[in-house]
Amino acid sequence: MKIKDLFNETTAALLANKVRSGLTVLGIVIGIASVIAMISIGNGASGSIQSSIQSLGSNLLIVVPAAARVIGGGASAGRGSAQSLTVADASAIASQVANVAGVASEVSTRQQVVAGANNTNTTIDGTDPTYPSVRNLTIANGVFFTNVQAASLATVAVLGPTTASDLFGNVDPVGQTITIRGVQFTVIGVAASKGGTGFNNIDDRVYIPLRDAQIFMTGNQYVSDINIEAASAGAMQQIQNDTTTLLLQRHNISNPANADFSIINQADILSTASSVTTTLTILLASVAGISLLVGGIGIMNMMLTTVTERTREIGLRKAIGAKKKDINMQFLMESVLLTFVGGGIGIILGVAIALLISATGIMQASISVFSIILAFGVCAIIGIAFGYYPARRAANLNPIEALRYE
Repeated sequence: MKIKDLFNETTAALLANKVRSGLTVLGIVIGIASVIAMISIGNGASGSIQSSIQSLGSNLLIVVPAAARVIGGGASAGRGSAQSLTVADASAIASQVANVAGVASEVSTRQQVVAGANNTNTTIDGTDPTYPSVRNLTIANGVFFTNVQAASLATVAVLGPTTASDLFGNVDPVGQTITIRGVQFTVIGVAASKGGTGFNNIDDRVYIPLRDAQIFMTGNQYVSDINIEAASAGAMQQIQNDTTTLLLQRHNISNPANADFSIINQADILSTASSVTTTLTILLASVAGISLLVGGIGIMNMMLTTVTERTREIGLRKAIGAKKKDINMQFLMESVLLTFVGGGIGIILGVAIALLISATGIMQASISVFSIILAFGVCAIIGIAFGYYPARRAANLNPIEALRYE
């Protein structure tokens, strides 16, 4: 049988019952669209999470205080509940640990900030002039404070974009004043947006010199954390090890298990986040894949019904010389054509859903070529796998019995 004749017969057979063919195709459309949309959403979420982590800084390690552990294995308090890190620790890391590109100490506290008739409760970050380079902070308007301003206890502040909007609306905040705990600060800059929501929104902050924060906000010489920028990704583990050794010596701690600090490695966070989002993507695709399985079962059901309805036709074809392979190919072709039509429409619909989700801003969806190739592959497998049994059943019919079938 020629390919052209086979295609024409297959098309005519499917169009003979448009409603049944359409409903069968719909199952494949929903399955393929779901798989592509779910994989795109998973990839988008993964990219968004990794981008958010990387926006905190390049090759970043963060030293945070931790309550000293009891010898013998007692539980420690939450990270940050102790006060054990100082500016001197940060200076020692900068001068004594190799491959360190930059160090910035940080004091964080939440305070009420007032500007005229407006006020907001936000995070106050007391830090060093090196902070923008260590934490990839870009100034969109104005400037960040300098070493001279930090050393002279100048009451200057840089606002995050969310804080600037909350306090000043559409008015340029540079040159305006804000009040924190009764102390007036002059706004000298506004940071560029990094994106974020919730209680720990990185755009909802006020940056002031470190000594100002220690004097006016916390009243002590301790810092909340020490940010370390590694010169390269390959040096991060070495810096983490050397910093651990240095701080243990400085804090007179002989047993590392009793360390009053912890070091957060950005590479470890990225690795963990990547693993979690990959698992999430696989889970989403698997759930969507169930609808594909249902669609495949629908194809088999339709083809079995078709074989039953066309039993006399099959007997007639065999009686006039049609071979088993011709009958087998005809019904298999119908199954494959159904899946590819449904798959093509499903791919278009899945891509459209992913683009719509991204356009509405609900979340980012990243369409991958892999998901589209996977969809085509799945279509072919479903068409052959679920069409094979009905096709073989049709091909094996006895022509005499088929002609007698009522």
